[in-house]
Amino acid sequence: MLARFAPFIFVVLWSSGFVGARLGLDYAEPATFLLMRMLANVAVFLVLLVLLRARLPRGKDLGHSMVAGLLIHGFYLGGTYEGISMGMPAGLCALLVGLQPILTAVLLVSFSSEKLRLSQWIGLVIGFIGITFVLQGNMEWQQEGQREAAYSFAVLALLGITLGTLYQKKFCQGVDMVGGAVWQYTAAALLFVPIALTTETMVVQWTTEFTLTLLWLVFVLSVVAIMLLLYMVKHGESSKVASTFYLVPPMTAFQAWLVFGEKFDGYGVIGFILAACAVFLVTRKPRLNTVAGSTVKSSAL
Repeated sequence: MLARFAPFIFVVLWSSGFVGARLGLDYAEPATFLLMRMLANVAVFLVLLVLLRARLPRGKDLGHSMVAGLLIHGFYLGGTYEGISMGMPAGLCALLVGLQPILTAVLLVSFSSEKLRLSQWIGLVIGFIGITFVLQGNMEWQQEGQREAAYSFAVLALLGITLGTLYQKKFCQGVDMVGGAVWQYTAAALLFVPIALTTETMVVQWTTEFTLTLLWLVFVLSVVAIMLLLYMVKHGESSKVASTFYLVPPMTAFQAWLVFGEKFDGYGVIGFILAACAVFLVTRKPRLNTVAGSTVKSSAL
């Protein structure tokens, strides 16, 4: 039962991270907020390290884990939080960084011998059309005047999650994921320390809402969602995560509408639908049919 619904539960939890970011940023500045989250993550995963009898990576694996963490948790989360702090709607931020599978496909084609299927090329075209619709639509920003900077940080986040995922896939395959997470979060924390010290006041308003948000991001996002992902990988469900990840932006937009009342006009709705279709087409694997005892690719794209 859990294996069947795990991908969708994962998507719902992952989507809530963007909402949690906007909630927490009302009480702490981006780098300060993320520094606190990373330090808490390190503490929690050290406990998990002992409980699960995992091991800390050493040598090259340690270095690779820290580089992956710098890209995934440093640049990706840092860019996301900065963009949202500048007024970008949580749904729009999720949409922009949610283009990661599309950018990954483009990079793989550009720098390797891999080729895109026809359905993937169609997905790329639909994706660009969808983004155009969203950007042309009338979106409600929290504040005006910093849109260009917010878009820049969203692009940084997109590059961080894309390059970080590719780097981790290439260099961290044999690394214990719990132990590797300790170094990844440590690397991100080291990035946010100087940023928070030199560019922010580091003042935190310790309200009940902020405390609950921080606990949610640490335990539900960084622990439960990651453990759920490990469960799916172990039970062969990771491919379903990729194929359902197109639901993250619209799910985030829905959650942001419920919590903050974020709204998109007709252009925005069409854009979200097109972008979701694009990511689905790019990440969908070709079906396999068994014919006369042999396995062949389905003709359907």
